[in-house]
Order: sequence, then C-alpha cells, then structure tokens
Amino acid sequence: MLTGRSTLGKPFDAPGNTLGGLDAEAAAAVISAASDIALILDRDGVIRDVAFGSEELAREEYGKWLGQPWTDTVTAESRAKVESMLRDAASKVPPRWRHVNHPSSRGADVPVVYSAVQVGNDGRVVAVGRDLRSVAALQQRLVEAQQSMERDYWRLRHVETRYRLLFQMASEAVLIVDAATLKVLEANPASSVLLGESERRIVGRAFLDAFDADSAQAIEAMLAGVRTAGRADDVNARMVGSERQLVISAQLFRHESSSLFLVRLAPQVQESGPAGVPKSTAAMLAAVVAGAPDAFVITDPEGKILAANPAFIDLAQLVTEEQARGESLERWLGRPGVDLNVMITNLRQYGMVRLFATTLRGEHGSDADVEISAVAVPQGKPPCMGFTIRNVGRRLHADTRAGRELPRSVEQLTELVGRVPLKELVREATDLIERLCIESALELTHDNRASAAEMLGLSRQSLYVKLRKYGLGDLADSPE
Repeated sequence: MLTGRSTLGKPFDAPGNTLGGLDAEAAAAVISAASDIALILDRDGVIRDVAFGSEELAREEYGKWLGQPWTDTVTAESRAKVESMLRDAASKVPPRWRHVNHPSSRGADVPVVYSAVQVGNDGRVVAVGRDLRSVAALQQRLVEAQQSMERDYWRLRHVETRYRLLFQMASEAVLIVDAATLKVLEANPASSVLLGESERRIVGRAFLDAFDADSAQAIEAMLAGVRTAGRADDVNARMVGSERQLVISAQLFRHESSSLFLVRLAPQVQESGPAGVPKSTAAMLAAVVAGAPDAFVITDPEGKILAANPAFIDLAQLVTEEQARGESLERWLGRPGVDLNVMITNLRQYGMVRLFATTLRGEHGSDADVEISAVAVPQGKPPCMGFTIRNVGRRLHADTRAGRELPRSVEQLTELVGRVPLKELVREATDLIERLCIESALELTHDNRASAAEMLGLSRQSLYVKLRKYGLGDLADSPE
C-alpha cells in the first residue's frame, strides 16, 4: 500500500497564462476526470460537493456524504490522516498522498489514496482520490503467488530430501547416468561397494568405461532400446580386469530439460537355481515346464504373474507371455474375487492346494473347466507361487454324457464343493434329504405306501410322483 510520503511533482510554470481562462465547469471536469473521486470541502472540512470518475465508487452510494464532515466518512484509524491533510492544506504545506479507508455496506472497506489542496481565499479545499482496490487486488495476488511458490519450493525440498535419503540408504547399487553423454552424474554408496571405487571417482566418469568391450557394446545397445522403446531386457556384463559378472537394467526419466538413465547394478547369481537346485537341473526343469501340455504359471505372493508357459498362453487365448506378465491370475479365473483368494489363503496356511476346480476364461470369451494344483515357495528369491492348471473339460463332458448319479451320502455331496455351483449343490442336497426320508418311511412301514405318505405328511398322489422321480419301488400298479 502507499504510505503517503510522496509529494506532488513540479507545478505548472505559468498557470495564469495557460489556465487563466478556465471557468468553474471546466475546472470541475478536469478534477473529476483526473481522479476516481473528488471532494469539495469548506474551511471546516464538511463535504459540499462530490464527483466520481469511477463507476465502482459511484455504486458505493458515497453521494450521500454531502453535508457530512470528511472525518465521518472514513474508518476510525483513518480520521487522523484526514485531519492531517486538512491542516496541511490550510497551512499551504505541499500536499502528500495519504491512504484512507472508507466503510462499505457491500463488504470490505474501500481503500482510497487522497491528496488535498486549498483553493481560493475562503478556505475551500479540493481532495482528489484514487481507488486502490485494483492495486490491492494485484498486491494480494502477488502475495498469494509468492506463498504458493514458497509452498512448492519447500515441497520440492522435502521430496528431494526423501529421494536423497532413499538413494543413499538403498541396498541396491544405483547410478544416475546422463542419457546424452553416458557419464555418471550420481552414485549411491552401494554402487561404490559393488564397483570397488569411491563415489568421487565414479561420478563424472563414462559409465561404459567400467566394463569390457563386449559388455560395453551390449550395455550401449540396451540403453538405446530403453531410449527408443522405454524398456529393454536386462544384460549381463563383465567388469574390466575382473571375472565378476553384473546384471544391468535401466529406466529412462526426464529431469528439467535433460534425459537421464536410472541404472541398477546387481551381481549375477550363477551357482545354483531356485531353492538351491543345481543350475543344470533347474534348466531341465524349466525346459520341462515350458513344454508341458498343462498350463503352468508362476506368480508373486499376491497372485501377479511373473512367468507363464506356452500352454497357459494358449489356454488364456493370448499372443505372448508379455501380455500376462504383471497381471493378476484372477483376471482369467472363473469367479473373480473368490477363486484366487481361496487358493492364496490355503497356500499361505498349508503350503499347497490340490485339484481346485474352477473355470478359466480366455481373452476372446472361451471358457474351459480346469483343475488347479498349486504350491507356495516362500524361501524363493523372490518368494513366489506355482500353479499347474489342467483342462478337464473333456473329462467333465464325458461324465455329463454318462449321467451323474445323485450322491448317496453327505460325504459324496461335500466332495462336489468347488466343482459345481452352490445353487446346484443346494438342489442336490434337498433331493438327497427327500430321497433318504422317503426310503426310511417305506422301510418303517414295510413298503406300505399309504402309511408312508401319511408319515411324511404327503398325499398319496404326491408320494407316487416323488417315487417316480427317484425310481423307488415297483410302480406298475400305482394310480395315475
């Protein structure tokens, strides 16, 4: 806001010659045009006339000030400033701009900066004012912009601090490499341990210089693939002057106007396969699983697919393994939210699942009846789960054509859980109980159907209908 300390500039050199011909109307037009609000006050500081050059101020109904002391039209803290301006005008002191506030019935106070000048010999004073609301709004927006920038700055500082802590504390070796020059920009402590050099010597050095010629060429090709396609397969690399093998992976990201690689280095494990299986044996197992006619899927502990053999790709109606990798196995199972959760719960509790019956949906709408056996490998690196999925559609269809007999016991009925829908289980349980009750009634009445119907609370007609339904007794002479 203006403090009111500035004074008027240099006056006219010859106002008598240049402005002597102005009449009162012309002077009034000049004053009102040069200000947002102009006040004519008598020697006692009472407002005798008012003019508005601003439509905003005119809508404030300040025209009702006529006949009121100027000090009564401002807020309490501004009255001293008004009195000071009136004293300065009466004393012929060079006028100063002073900021005062007028109360408003429409909301916040209206800030106006005034300058007062005495005219004539009768003590009249002309006060011209400029509306400061637009300036105040700009100042408020500037303050808000500054505060927003401060908040963004501190938020970025916090994010950078967390990134630095994570980068420094990470157990994996990580490098930040310039995508244009392939020079190392940053290296965490784990990378200096893995590479056997201090961070100071690693930073600023060409990344490829740490590897032999063949490895450097493979790494460069991998980085080119990441730069163009966004991802590429990991590569094995040998360090210069060492037999040590590293696995190199990279991810591209942008910082400001430059592109950078986030490069991860990990020692290559060659001694054995998963869970201590010799490498040759692990390779044979992998080949067998890849060629098996039954689908086989490896997932993480949450059910997201890590690998799948070609049989699963065909069963799920996919084109490549990449389409399945990273997706939840639940996406293709028949009862979303149920089947996979049940299997994972049992795997965590018992370590394995046998012959879990469900369906598998293909990408193009085909359904297949399947049985799933699974095993958990919590000691794996990383922990994983294996699912063997067998298509049993032909077997079930053959069973259906042969006709499935009604279960004879509760044990047989419970064996169907997971193989048939709940609605069908309930219906078969009802039929089983009804049949057993009828058989018991016939046995107790020595095959007296009238007595059996009475014992069961049925009419003879209803009993004969149910006997025909279940194929019980000789109904040749039964009434129709």
